This record gives sequence, C-alpha cells and structure tokens, in this order.
Amino acid sequence: MKAFLGMGLLGSNFVKAMLQKGENVQVWNRTVSKAKALEPFGAKAFEDIIEAVKNADVIHLTLKDDAVVDEVLKNASGGLKAGAAIIDHTTTSAKGAIERTKAWKAKGFTYLHAPVFMGPQNALEGSGVMLVSGNQDVIKKFETELSAMTGTLLNLGETEGKAAGIKLTGNLFLLSLTAGLADALALAKVHGITADDIQNLFSVWNPGAGVPARLKKITSGTFNQPSWELNMARKDAGLMMKAADEAGSKLITTPAIAAVMDEWIAKGHGNDDWSVIAKDNI
Repeated sequence: MKAFLGMGLLGSNFVKAMLQKGENVQVWNRTVSKAKALEPFGAKAFEDIIEAVKNADVIHLTLKDDAVVDEVLKNASGGLKAGAAIIDHTTTSAKGAIERTKAWKAKGFTYLHAPVFMGPQNALEGSGVMLVSGNQDVIKKFETELSAMTGTLLNLGETEGKAAGIKLTGNLFLLSLTAGLADALALAKVHGITADDIQNLFSVWNPGAGVPARLKKITSGTFNQPSWELNMARKDAGLMMKAADEAGSKLITTPAIAAVMDEWIAKGHGNDDWSVIAKDNI
C-alpha cells in the first residue's frame, strides 16, 4: 500500500500513473477537493492525514518547500506504519534533506530525497529525470519502484543532500535560461523582430547544444585562448543595452552581466575568453 501527500499538478499525475498500473494509493492534500478529484481514477482520498498514511509501506511527497515538508510529516507521524519509507520528491534545500534523512532514521523510518526534473505530463508518462543520492542500500531497495516513475533514475552517489543540490543547480540554470530568453525577446522586439523569427533562428542555430562545450571550456581554465574576447562581448552587451534603453525596453539579466564583465576587464582580463567571468566559481 502506498500513500501520496500533495496533490498538485505533479503529485496528482504521479498518482494517476500509479493507479493505471493497478497500484493501491491513498491520497491527501490540504485542499481536500484536490485529493477527492483522484477518486474517480481509483485513489482513496482522506481528509485526515493520519488516516491517509495508515498501513502505507511507502509514503511519497510532492510539496512546496522544507517548512511544508516538515509540517506535513509531523502531522502525519501519528499514523505512520512502523518502518515505513518516506520518499520526498519536493524541491528542498540540501541541508533540509540531510537533516530529515538523519532525523527520520533516528525515529526508525527511511527518508529518501528524490527530486525530479519532470513536469506534470512527464509524471503521467513516466518520463523525465529523477535524482537520488545517499545510502546506496536504501536506493537499491527502491530503485525498481522509482525507475518506474521516471524515464531516468540518476543515482548521484553516497553523499546525502547531493540530489537536492543538483536539483537546485539545474533549476537555477532554467531560471537563467528563461531570463535570457526574456531579454532576447525584448531586444528582438526593439528591432522589429518577431518571436517566430527567433524560433526560426534557434531551429537552425541551437545555442543550447553548446552548453556542454561551454561548461568544458570554463572548467578547463584556458581563458587565454579566446573564441570570443571579453572586450568584444562587453561591447556587444553595450549595444544591446543602448538599443533597449533608447526604446524604453527593460532587460533583466544583461545589465548585471555587463557589470560583472566590467569587473573582470578592470582586473586585466579584457583579452581573455569572455567565459572568464565564471573563473572564481570553478
């Protein structure tokens, strides 16, 4: 028997996928109607969280953050079956994941943090990426079950909290990517270029494909072999900001990047590869 706490878009589709495989799932959500909405699919919904976790061997979570995870688990603790396993798919801090793993182990329970790079459709289809790290015996025990929930189960090794750290790192890149696209669309609009034009450009020239090579360039530390000099990159950033300013358009990330470029140029790196701005983070 499984329990699933947190019936948002991700959690509800995880549950639907489990039900389609014939699994018995007890569900709970603060907004009761979201849990009740899973009953037509075969789930058993509960208003009382203690009742929701009773007799469950495994309890899955998809909640908001560390504080909510701690609160929900505290409220559910009175109904937990002895030796039950808690598998948390919530994006949390690494510190929180480490502390919960230790705390619940001391209480006689297994806690495994398994955050995901998955949207609701991925959860329904069993595609995407799920991350795990920590006790390898625990991971091995739940490997088959977790693999069935996702396209790829990425085991990051024995370091507790590493899965949480990798998830946050990946999400940071997604935030940066979206902000970069927002700036690109703003600059394109200034020049009378449509979003379709940008889409067509990226279908021919895919900058995302260059991410692994760019990361390798940065981590190699060979900034004195430039493919794009920092001085030239800063010049282009200036042209971007000037065009946007003249049109009254606001750029999100470009001014901050330009400020960092200025710092590195002032330190004498203007003729180095522009990726030198990441040097201190290696």
